[in-house]
Amino acid sequence: MRRLPVYLLVDTSGSMKGEPIESVKVGIQTMASTLRQDPFALESVYISVITFDKDAKVLIPLTPIDTFQVPEILTPDSGPTHLGAALEMLCKCVDSELRRSTADMKGDWKPLLFIMTDGSPSDLQKFHEMIPEIRKRGFGNIIACAAGTKAKEDVLKELTDHVVSLDTTDSATFSQFFKWVSASVSMGSHTVGSTSHIVLPPPPPEVHVVI
Repeated sequence: MRRLPVYLLVDTSGSMKGEPIESVKVGIQTMASTLRQDPFALESVYISVITFDKDAKVLIPLTPIDTFQVPEILTPDSGPTHLGAALEMLCKCVDSELRRSTADMKGDWKPLLFIMTDGSPSDLQKFHEMIPEIRKRGFGNIIACAAGTKAKEDVLKELTDHVVSLDTTDSATFSQFFKWVSASVSMGSHTVGSTSHIVLPPPPPEVHVVI
């Protein structure tokens, strides 16, 4: 069975401490439960969770959705937001985890990438260095979420055309965002192979598309 890899990059810097990160954990759990109810997703979706604050960490390597469990996600009291380091870690994961097509076997579908941050990269030089590297990996779609008023949408637009924003970082808003992520992944599991880029469903009112 060809896999649809889904990578979640989650900001765990100090500003995410408390309700925001707890809401993210609930959102990821809801997303996983929703995808397990979709037979197409259940057969193909694999999820990885990478977090970033002053360090980038792979909390969960690519794992089939039926056995995926939300990891413990911790946040420091303060510190930088090293999104560039997280993108570097992501490239290493993609290079080691994805199955490439061979003469005897078809490889994985193009992976999906969802990035969520409530700030901007503290390691801006590394972030810019990694943009061409990310593009070389051939993601089926890259969706970046600017959560809250301090998130820098223009920086994320340098990485992808698909940027959405959330006005707040409360549980209700994050819940709607992760429901939309679930719908996007589910749609991807139904349409892989029929289009070069996975089409995204319309977002809910809480999720604003950044033009």
